[in-house]
Amino acid sequence: MTHPSRTDPSRTDPSRTAPTRVDLPHPHPSRTGEAVTSLGIPEPDAEIEGQQESPRLDLRLLIPALSAWAVLVAAVVHDVRTQLLGALACLLTGAFLLWLAGRSTRRGRRRERRWWLQISGLLALSLVATSLVLGASAAHRATEHAGTVPELAQERAVVTLTGVVLTEPRVITRGDERPDLVVLELRVTHVVGRGEGSSVGTPVVVFADKQWAGVPWRGTVTARARLGPPDPGDSVVAVATPLDPPTLHGEQGRVLAGVEHVRERLRQAVDPLPVDARALIPGLVIGDTSLTPPDLSDAMLATGMSHLSAVSGSNVAIVLGVAVLFCGWVGVPRRWRPLVALVCLVGFVLLCRPEPSVLRAGAMGVVGLIGLSASRRSVSLPALGTAVLVLLCWDPWLARSYGFALSTLATLGLVVFARPWGDAIASRLPRRLSLLGDAIAIPLAAQVVCAPVIVLLQGTVSTVAVLTNLLAAPFVAPTTIAGIGAALAGTVWLPLGVLVAWVAALPAWLIGAVARWGATVPMGTIGWVEGVAGAWLLTLLTVAVLALGPWLRWHARRRPGLAWAPLLLGLALVWPTPGRHGWPPQDWVVAGCDVGQGDAFMVPTGPGRVVLIDTGPDPALLATCLDLLGVEQVDGLVLTHFHADHVGGIDALLGRVPVAAAYVTPVRDPPADADQVLADLAAANIPTYAVTSGDSLVWGDSGQVRGEVVWPPPERAGSGSLGANDASVVLDLTVSTATGDLPQAGGRGAEPGDGIRMLFTGDIEPGAARGVRRALAGAQFDVLKVAHHGSAAQDESLVTGIGATVALIGVGADNTFGHPSRTALSMLAETGTVVLRTDRDGAYALVLTEAGLGVTTQK
Repeated sequence: MTHPSRTDPSRTDPSRTAPTRVDLPHPHPSRTGEAVTSLGIPEPDAEIEGQQESPRLDLRLLIPALSAWAVLVAAVVHDVRTQLLGALACLLTGAFLLWLAGRSTRRGRRRERRWWLQISGLLALSLVATSLVLGASAAHRATEHAGTVPELAQERAVVTLTGVVLTEPRVITRGDERPDLVVLELRVTHVVGRGEGSSVGTPVVVFADKQWAGVPWRGTVTARARLGPPDPGDSVVAVATPLDPPTLHGEQGRVLAGVEHVRERLRQAVDPLPVDARALIPGLVIGDTSLTPPDLSDAMLATGMSHLSAVSGSNVAIVLGVAVLFCGWVGVPRRWRPLVALVCLVGFVLLCRPEPSVLRAGAMGVVGLIGLSASRRSVSLPALGTAVLVLLCWDPWLARSYGFALSTLATLGLVVFARPWGDAIASRLPRRLSLLGDAIAIPLAAQVVCAPVIVLLQGTVSTVAVLTNLLAAPFVAPTTIAGIGAALAGTVWLPLGVLVAWVAALPAWLIGAVARWGATVPMGTIGWVEGVAGAWLLTLLTVAVLALGPWLRWHARRRPGLAWAPLLLGLALVWPTPGRHGWPPQDWVVAGCDVGQGDAFMVPTGPGRVVLIDTGPDPALLATCLDLLGVEQVDGLVLTHFHADHVGGIDALLGRVPVAAAYVTPVRDPPADADQVLADLAAANIPTYAVTSGDSLVWGDSGQVRGEVVWPPPERAGSGSLGANDASVVLDLTVSTATGDLPQAGGRGAEPGDGIRMLFTGDIEPGAARGVRRALAGAQFDVLKVAHHGSAAQDESLVTGIGATVALIGVGADNTFGHPSRTALSMLAETGTVVLRTDRDGAYALVLTEAGLGVTTQK
């Protein structure tokens, strides 16, 4: 027998795909003769692998699909005419390229121009794919904009709508006196307005009250509503605000009613479980994330595990994999197994609701399962390209969906990198641990490919995502399978469903525990350049590392010291250090704490001492900010009003940090929250004073911080005419700089030497804001704390007329209120005001520099 290493290449079957091994382009290869792939991951030794050849990855359909996707991102917002012209241009250009290629072939110069044939064929296919998705998008847009709804929306008309509910109603709890909000999407089938009826197929988003919370998914409803235009770039055609409760028509079909029964039984079955398990099991099984607490959502996001808190392609792959294994155990013939898997897939999609995110997950789960199969890996990329094109034709707005991008890229990473990286890692592990190769490679491949999109979303890079996903991976399948079992068992008998749910509780709780632990790891997330620039920078860096992998690895082996030096230098650059380069920053005059959807601002009155204005909703987040700024004593605690997003974090102070005195609004609204806060302050022996306009406050050993209460006026506060927001304490606060070495600062119209003047406005609405504006009588400020987290309800004359150079906004990332609003941001942009917001900047501080006010942020 001929030794494999001496096989004559000329005897090799030309139909076989060439191996992916390449030799190192260096005159001094390694002593073992080890080969590496062009991606920088070493391949197992050829003799160990039995000279098995890896199939080539077929990019001929994937590249056209990705090209079409990139074009659709920009084109989907344009009108039908523009999209049709683009589709026609792409189709004609593709046909012309194919004609040129065919002409070159007929002239007998195919061998000489093979490169031209390949490139022209790929370009032609890309143009045809682009034409396909543009044509589909134009057809969708023409259908959706047909009828009278767009015109009625521009006129803000009151109409009678009949439509089908497309998404499950989502209840948004607002942290003020306003009632809860219900959001859902409706496909309008009939509209009556301005005396004219029209049959349409138009998608609208509905913002309603809690009377709409019970409308069934895919149910048909009728109601009077006021239409309005959507924001530019939205996928819906109009915004509807119902004026009446919904009227339901007909009954749900048996299939949908049965699915809803199973979903409800699962919710009931997990009700007795611990919080994290109760949240994650419905998320993984039926895509219901309504039970997920905000702190767990934040932890999952910070650790790159957010895909595990809801239905994703991995769940679909698990269900299909278990179905195939079950078929093997019970002896189902192979020809029937794809049909069984298809039935299971359809059932799982119905259980999760066939909404766009679930269908996307289903398609990517199937492709990912193909990619991880050694026997079918060669068809995985064409399958991925097909899935992308089909999904984009089915719903063109997926082109702009971050979820679609993350699913597609994660699947691409699994298909291209997971198998070779897993084999390479396994070849360097003991045989008993070889299974860890795939376990490490799968999250690593997904994280590497998805990182640029995650940076676009978060502005940070997670350093623990691979580790946390690796630790959580063993618990995902047991949670999913046991969760499905709980849903089915609960349908038969609820106590049995509860029992099976407890089986799923332990792995689900462990997933949550991994996320919460990962979120506390120092340097778990690293700040990065935000926006598109940051995404492209990380993309280029990733491609460079993958492309230069063999060269870097060879030099790292030859000179280990040089390999460690850049890594240590990078750690030194990003590692937080105390003193001038850390926090608290020197010469800071005001800081905004990242406490989620709420306000917490601090003004220093001395070393380790501050005035704290509001506490935010979460004691843990406020405690983190207190530690960050080195606060040892609170000289004054100002609680602008008693809503939870301004007083909920007070437990971080009581019994932990000395508080000299508290200053509150005299309006006790909401009554229960106000009574609780005042009782807590009294129990902690903190002197508490109700303040109104005209009161003066002084803090600091030399009185360097002075405050004047501007609002509420005593007569309004005692009349009961002010709600909680409009009763907010508005504080005109000045930090003196006359005793320091730094230059004086003042508002755009303030006199030099007055110090830094700031206006804290709580959550006042426009009515109260007009009273504040009159009370200020044209005073100028350096800093404005924007009212109500930057909501649209602003008094423009106050926002733009006080001359503030910096605006502070306390707002939570991914909040459901739309804060800060475009309206508020536009007002500030018109005056050139620098905007600092905790959802993007994290904790931030204004500092005095030689040039005046400067900014330092934690992100």
